[in-house]
Amino acid sequence: MIEGAGEGHGVGMSQDGALGLARHGYTCAQILTHYYTGTALGQAPPKTIVKVLVGAHVKRVPLERYVRGVVSGEVPSSWPAAALQAQAVAARTYAITSHAGGSRFDVYADTRSQVYLGAAGETATTNAAVAATAGQVVTYAGKPVATYYFASSGGMTESIQNAFVGAEPEPWLVGVADPYESNSRWRVSVTFGTAASRLRGVFKGKFAGIEVLARGVSPRILSALVLGTKGNGKISGPALAGRLGLNSTWAFFSVRHAGHTLAEPDRSGASPTQLPGGTPTTPTAPPSAPPTAQGGSRAPSAPVNTRHTGGAPAG
Repeated sequence: MIEGAGEGHGVGMSQDGALGLARHGYTCAQILTHYYTGTALGQAPPKTIVKVLVGAHVKRVPLERYVRGVVSGEVPSSWPAAALQAQAVAARTYAITSHAGGSRFDVYADTRSQVYLGAAGETATTNAAVAATAGQVVTYAGKPVATYYFASSGGMTESIQNAFVGAEPEPWLVGVADPYESNSRWRVSVTFGTAASRLRGVFKGKFAGIEVLARGVSPRILSALVLGTKGNGKISGPALAGRLGLNSTWAFFSVRHAGHTLAEPDRSGASPTQLPGGTPTTPTAPPSAPPTAQGGSRAPSAPVNTRHTGGAPAG
């Protein structure tokens, strides 16, 4: 049995959390400074061109036109103006700080970077949000910075070094409370056979369970042991979630058998009582594959921003 919260890598802006803040009267600027600590708003260089990989071709798109094609692909156009505006600024900043393809292109047109739908995806409300924030980008110490974002936090975001393996700490990407995004609990049930198959190669002998070693501030899993009858193997939180197909690394494990449930060992000292309130959502069947990365998003090798899950450090 696996209980968890949130969807996505947890770094930067929670899109559902931004929706909650907007509904509670926060402005675009207040939303952005909440998630990107110590930042301010600046202006993108004039006449900026974004190189977008669409299929096998690289398209050169003016920055504002590019952002118009992104916002409606990332969040519903019916959201409050402040949430749409925050998404526009985050998407704009992400675009000018991303180098997913090195010198060849800046961003993918999908969840490996940000979802870019082009002119076909534009709506009146999302275009208005882009126009209201024209040229605005998130800056730290006067320079535009990476603005990762993701779908939902479960009640708290995570510091970048705890979410992306090998990432260095960044002062604007630290875990913060997400007060109005706390109803994203989930629960999945996975057989020992399925878990053993998905974790093959990490442990030796027969699969015997999972022991969490360390958690971040949220508390997402940093590292764990996959227990085997002939030897245990260490695995990172993101790799564990990816292998098991979990929505996020905010997860707690227990074993159910013979009519009772026993929590798996957890050296971090955290407990499922740290899960946010609300009724967990139980899928009809466990996921068969890891969720995709998200806009400004999930895998460290590919920046991604999107409702499906949100952006990660490149390279």
